[in-house]
Order: sequence, then structure tokens, then C-alpha cells
Amino acid sequence: MSLDALRGLDMFWIIGGEGIFAPLAALTGWQIWRYGEQQVRHTAWHGFTFYDLIFPLFIFLSGVTLGLSPRHLPDLPWSERRKSYLRAVRRLGLLVLLGIVYNSAWGQGIHADLSQIRYASVLGRIGIAWFVAAMLVWHIRSWRTVAAISGAILLTYWVVVAALGDLTQEGCVHGWIDQHLLPGIRYRNRAYDPEGLLSTVAATVNALLGYLAGTWLRRDNLNGWAKSGMLLLAGAALLGTGWLWHLVFPVNKELWTSSFVLVTCGWGAMLLAAFYAVIDVGGLRRTAWPLAAIGANAIVVYLASSLVDWEHTASSLFGGLIRVTPEQWQNLLGVLALLLVQWIPLAWLYRRKIHIRV
Repeated sequence: MSLDALRGLDMFWIIGGEGIFAPLAALTGWQIWRYGEQQVRHTAWHGFTFYDLIFPLFIFLSGVTLGLSPRHLPDLPWSERRKSYLRAVRRLGLLVLLGIVYNSAWGQGIHADLSQIRYASVLGRIGIAWFVAAMLVWHIRSWRTVAAISGAILLTYWVVVAALGDLTQEGCVHGWIDQHLLPGIRYRNRAYDPEGLLSTVAATVNALLGYLAGTWLRRDNLNGWAKSGMLLLAGAALLGTGWLWHLVFPVNKELWTSSFVLVTCGWGAMLLAAFYAVIDVGGLRRTAWPLAAIGANAIVVYLASSLVDWEHTASSLFGGLIRVTPEQWQNLLGVLALLLVQWIPLAWLYRRKIHIRV
């Protein structure tokens, strides 16, 4: 349940949670809310805010699910292996397709000219990272080999990015690769796409390190508190290593640098350790279900944020009540109404154990 709850916290910011800080800051004048408002904005280039964690954390958690449900396909007959391969390919294709739909869903629809479609997407990157990680871990027994492959990918990525370009928006090698090899258009017609080809290679390590975290949680020779403590220490080590690497290869979400991978996986491991300790080990499962309801249908949450006009729905249901409240409270109540109209159908699905997965 801790995994669903943490995924739910991650998606909470997607459905409008980031909007809660500005009205709280205006109401109270407290600096902590102003700091929170700064943290729910993406970093322009080098650096890191907690809003930058949302996307890589989701990929990390997709890897955790691989670690919690391990399989070694070479041990299975071909008929069983074939089913796993087909399911993986189908999941990859569906996520790429849904990503294209999401990119095109802001009132315009998918472009009829195939050259005018943006193929790179958040969901597409999640699908590719999960697929690559699955193909590796389904055929490798040793977690040490997975860790070595992860390190090799990050080091090679660093060498390629440093040797073939620079760390500017105009001069990065990502731009050349996306302009020559990525079909369709790029995000906002940039030289590179933030979900482009080269940076997706580095993003696969988020899933691989998530897999290692999941295998750690499956260990039966340690109690829950020991697992949480060791996972917390591992996360801190990744975080520290990432910030040391930042000195020569800056943390950058747009380029998904190797240091960014380590920093985000470090935070992911520490958050997972905390959620696992509190919810699954500490027994506070009932208090976690409101977040778990969001996380259990995370893909639905993400797609709905593009396909459904939730602000109009919230205004239609609660706008009249909000307008009769004191003016200084109206912005905060508007954000809470927006969150509520999205959470209610998710809670309904969760209570009935309806999980729509890809």
C-alpha cells in the first residue's frame, strides 16, 4: 500500500495540488508557504526543485513494481515467455500512443499530418524506461549486474553529452539527435525535446534503480524497520553522490543528466523508505488510503488532467458556494474544490477495487 500511496502523492501535484501554496501564502503571509510555492515550479535549467521530482519518481516507482514481482523468463517455457513479451510490447505501444493523445488533447485533437505530431511524451518515456528495464531484469539474476549496467549507462551518457556538445540549450547534442532522428515535431519547437531520444536512455536508470529498491523490500532475512533504514541510507548515498557529480555534470531535468538521475532516485528511495515504514511496517494503512486511491489509478489521473476540464466541473459544482465566502478564502477553496472533484471518482474506483492499468 505504501507504493500506491507514494505514487498518489506524486500524482497529487499533477491534479492541482501545486496550486495550494499561493493562496495559503496570501492568507497567512508565512514564508513556508512561499517556499512551497517556489518548489512547485520547474527549474529553468541547471538546479533542482521538488516539482522536478514528479516525473522521475513515477519512473522509479514503475521499476519498484518490477522488483516486487520478479520473474526470470529463461526459466519459463516459451509459451509463458511469449505472453510476457507480448504484454510488455503491448504496454509500451499503448503508453506511447496515449502519450501522443495527451500531447494532442488540448482542444485540438491529433494532427492529420503525421509530420506535425509530437511523438515524444511523458507517458512514452515512462513506457520506454519500464520496457528496457523489464527486458534487462527479466533476463538477469544478479542485482549486482543490474547495478553495474546502471552505472555504465550513466557514465557513458556523461561522456557522450560532454564529448559531443555542451550543456546549453543551443549546443547540447540532444538537439542534433532529436532534429535528425526524432520524427514529428519537438516540444514548443525547441532544438531538443525534453522527452527526446538521448535523455530517455538516462531515464531508464531511474527504473533500474527502482527495481533494485523493490528487490530490497522483498528480502525476507530482514524485518521491515531494517529494510526501511537500509533503503533510507542507500537513498542518502545516491543523493550525496548525485550532488557531488553536479559539480562537473550539473543536475538538469531538461537534459536528464546522470547527476539528476542519482538525485531523483535518492529522493525516491528515501521517500519510499519513509512511506514503507509508516504505512506497511507501522500499520497506518487506513490513513494512507486517500493517497492510495490516487496512486492506484495514476495513468487515469494523468490522462484526465488533459482530457477533462476539471476546473469547469469544480466551478459548476462549487462555484456558487465559493463566491459567497470571504474573498480572501476564495482562491484556496477553489483549489480544494478542484482537488475534490478529481479525487471523488478515484475514491469510488478504489473502494470498488477497480484499477485501470496499462
